Amino acid sequence: MSKNIIKPTLENPLDPPVNVEFTIPGEIPGRKGPYEEAMKEGHELIERPIRSVDVGQIEKQHFKQRMTVWERIRVLTSENPNILFQNWGKNLDGASLVTGILSINGRDVAFYGHDFTVRAGSIDATNGSKLARLFTMAGEQGIPVIGMNDSAGAFVPAGVGGLDGYAEAFTALRKISGVVPSIMCMFGFNAGGGSYLPRQGSFVIQPEDTFFGLTGPGVVKSVLGEDISPEDLGGPKVHGASGVADLTVQDETAALRAAVHLLSYLPDNNHSMAPVIKTSDPLERKTWEINTLLKKAFNSPTGFNTPFDVSIIIQQICDHGDYFEIQPNRAREAVTAFGRLGGNVVGFVANNSAVASGQIDCDSAVKIARFVRFCNIYNIPLIFMEDTTGFLPGREQEARGIVQAGRSMLDAIVDVRTPRILLILRNAFGGAYASYNNYPTGADLVLALPTTRLAVMGPAGKEFVYKNELRKIRSAVPAMVQEGTQQRIGAGMNGAEAKKEAEAEVADWLKQQEAALNLRYEKELMNPKEGLALGSISSLVMPTDLREVLGRNLNFFLRHYQPSAWQSVQREFH
Repeated sequence: MSKNIIKPTLENPLDPPVNVEFTIPGEIPGRKGPYEEAMKEGHELIERPIRSVDVGQIEKQHFKQRMTVWERIRVLTSENPNILFQNWGKNLDGASLVTGILSINGRDVAFYGHDFTVRAGSIDATNGSKLARLFTMAGEQGIPVIGMNDSAGAFVPAGVGGLDGYAEAFTALRKISGVVPSIMCMFGFNAGGGSYLPRQGSFVIQPEDTFFGLTGPGVVKSVLGEDISPEDLGGPKVHGASGVADLTVQDETAALRAAVHLLSYLPDNNHSMAPVIKTSDPLERKTWEINTLLKKAFNSPTGFNTPFDVSIIIQQICDHGDYFEIQPNRAREAVTAFGRLGGNVVGFVANNSAVASGQIDCDSAVKIARFVRFCNIYNIPLIFMEDTTGFLPGREQEARGIVQAGRSMLDAIVDVRTPRILLILRNAFGGAYASYNNYPTGADLVLALPTTRLAVMGPAGKEFVYKNELRKIRSAVPAMVQEGTQQRIGAGMNGAEAKKEAEAEVADWLKQQEAALNLRYEKELMNPKEGLALGSISSLVMPTDLREVLGRNLNFFLRHYQPSAWQSVQREFH
């Protein structure tokens, strides 16, 4: 007795059958011939990658909380894709990689996506060639790229052809880097070339429960004998902290929507501007919340040393408080973000005193350098917000190369050709000020809040400015301790107790004297007065007027800025 085998299907049994007829409307039916047969075969070939994939393969994707490439396309846009380079082949050889053009919010975007249901999304020479052709076309037409990576890597049975395919794609993507922006989404499990290729892109977005890296945990186990999970080797927490991934999100849908959102802040290419979106948020809107934030912070017991989150200031300045932070989980002492001001896209680079006093270390310096360079290449104006006590000193930072990282940041800032404004919020000390978009490094405008403390050094600078006075004060300490001790002994106090009490009294006196010199140093030197007098600062701005002043000046500079490809010498970059 034979058993009925029930095969899974994704088709609705209640749907009417789809019958595609290759006839002209109104035409009198006649005898069908080779033409109709050719049309039928052509239609089947076009639909083959979608229709012929085994349902079990699609269900495997869904079981892993992953979509097929065709479902991912539908999240990016409701418009039908224009599929290019349909080299499906006899055994669906080329269908493991889908390439084409999408219309996203009215903009043409080149895209590619691995179809894991076909040969695990692997790459052979044919796939690599068509991917290179897509990149080349995107560069020539000046349209951005979105990649949906979900690949097992090179197709092993293809031999060296798979490696050649990757190499061809590597080369083509590198050649359009700096010509058109690219956003790469990481899905599934990617290793080797499947990791190198997307990281050549401008931005990488990685959801949870995904992996990409040089090799997988199995290779690490066999080579190094180290047991490690995919999450700990190349998951979003690892790459989000290192900066390999620019954004980490919850799932695939969030990644695709983040890609569309990020795209809205980017221009099509290096000779155009990012899209301008008219806003109902008036440029004259008072930023009272910034005033409240600074008032509560600086009137607290810790005074002008009180940390605060600079993200609040960025949020208050942007149209409707909307901004898009890049690398939000890495080097939080610096915030890099895209936002809009009066409808125009602007890049924000801000020191964040809420983390490590906003001191610049190796990670934050490289984070700033990468973001500034991107904005410079793609004609995005920049607003720098300074509030840092300087570069982070110490053995660890020197060993990691803080000098080189700082040089990368400085180089990127000096090279900027787009409109750029510096707003000093509070601390601007030493080398950090000297390398952070001031007038000598090329700023178009330098503004400052009345809370600015601009100086060569922070409070420690009193040691140099009032060196003689401090020497006199400190040299008087032994005599004062001795005199106080003698007075107490004369009054009948025990010798040891007398000395201890005298030392405590003199220590309090010394602390008061140094505090008075600190206050004097702040009033005489740690303020915006000297910067204004020397022209290092153009003008002071009240916290409530920040949106209006920054917006009006930005509009002025943009009216006189002509977007173009960066024609200057491409300097070395770390």
